[in-house]
Amino acid sequence: MPEMLIRPYSPCDENAVVALWERCGLTRPWNNPRKDLERKLKVDPGLFMVGLIKDKIAASAMGGYEGHRGWVNYLAIEPDFQRQGLGRQMMQAIEEKLLTLGCPKVNLQVRTGNVKAIEFYKRIGYSPDEAVSMGKRLIEDKG
Repeated sequence: MPEMLIRPYSPCDENAVVALWERCGLTRPWNNPRKDLERKLKVDPGLFMVGLIKDKIAASAMGGYEGHRGWVNYLAIEPDFQRQGLGRQMMQAIEEKLLTLGCPKVNLQVRTGNVKAIEFYKRIGYSPDEAVSMGKRLIEDKG
């Protein structure tokens, strides 16, 4: 397993993080990743972590907590480093931060077609909830 340093996200990481998300297929036309970063920095910025290998960003995980449940978004591992334990390390780092805040449970969403991600989360102890995920867009982010 490559040695990875996990630290909080910094605004100077923006270009590298967006490029990582793009390489990992996490961006979508209806979500502007730069606006997602800008919004995250306004709420719980300490729960947004990046992983560095040889001083280059190779991982990210964006956590959140509103007092009832924790959430994880944008878990990304550089494709060349996937399946080497780095995703588990990133999730552990976010889970530990959430635990220090008293967070009793972590939720996340995975697109139903992303079988690799679903299997990864199952391997690290996550299981499907008997719930329906619903959403309503309040701000259009196109572009």
